[in-house]
Amino acid sequence: MISPSGNFKLYLASKPVNFRKGMDGLAAIVMNEFELAPFNGAVFIFRSKTADRMKIIVRDGTGLVMT
Repeated sequence: MISPSGNFKLYLASKPVNFRKGMDGLAAIVMNEFELAPFNGAVFIFRSKTADRMKIIVRDGTGLVMT
């Protein structure tokens, strides 16, 4: 289980993303559309087109983790 410590920010993508994208593709969305660094310690949440699934990326101290 990943549990962020301390204060952290949550960012929710309002547009659905292509769920064939992996960690690198989602990190590119964070950099290009959010204009943020994916390694800043925030939690980034993406939803599927049908809104029945979601992907989350977060930095865990060693790199990005996708759940």
